[in-house]
Parts: sequence; C-alpha cells; structure tokens
Amino acid sequence: MERLLYWMVEIIAKIHNRLLMLNDAYEYNFSDKELHFLIIGALGMAMIFVVHPVFKWLVKHDHIMVVSWIYVFTLIIVITFAIEIGQRVTHTGTMEFADIMFGVLGFVCMFLVFSVFRGLYHLVLKVVNHRLNNGFSQSD
Repeated sequence: MERLLYWMVEIIAKIHNRLLMLNDAYEYNFSDKELHFLIIGALGMAMIFVVHPVFKWLVKHDHIMVVSWIYVFTLIIVITFAIEIGQRVTHTGTMEFADIMFGVLGFVCMFLVFSVFRGLYHLVLKVVNHRLNNGFSQSD
C-alpha cells in the first residue's frame, strides 16, 4: 500500500511538472491558483462522469453499503492526512506515513468485523424467513 501511494505521488508530481511545462511552453501564464482551478475542476467533473454511473448501478442492485463504505473510506483517508499535516504544522507530533496507514488499517479491520456480524445477522434472518415461509405453506 505504501509503494502504491508513493507511486501515485510520483505520477502526480510528473503530471504537475508536465502541466507547468505546457503552461510555460504555450505562454498561457496561468497562475498556480488558476491552474488548480482548471485542473482540479476538470478532474472532478471527469470523476463525476465515472463515479455517478457506478454508484447508480450499485444502488440499483441494492449495494448501498458499498457506496457508504467508499464514501467513509475516502473521508478516513482525508481525515488521517489532515491529522498528520496538522501535527506537522502545530508541532504536536511527528508526521509519519505509518500513522496514516495504521489509521486506515484500523477502519478496514473494524469494518471487516462489522461485516462478519452483519453477514451472520442477514444469514439468520434468511434462515428464519425461509423456515417460516415453508412452515406456513406446508400446513395449507
């Protein structure tokens, strides 16, 4: 996971450098804030066109928990990064990537435990409903 995140940071840095090169080469002279406005705005819209149909499909097929998990997982990543950045800025702790990883791993582990209990609960409901339905149909 750590390698993946470092790889993603490297890719983003390369894209950032390429965009700055294009900005200079074509003499657009966009400021850093203008570039962020344009690029992040376009990236967000591209993500909407991908994410919205996927979430719509998930909801249509009764996978609302998956939508909730994706949303919360994203928030957990943002929050853990914000905490680590805050520690660096305020000097209240050391900014460590491992803290982010352990925080995210904590959520994933606790969600897995929750999923097991949720799965057992739904299994029991299914068995009880099956027995009730079969019991009533046999006595008629």
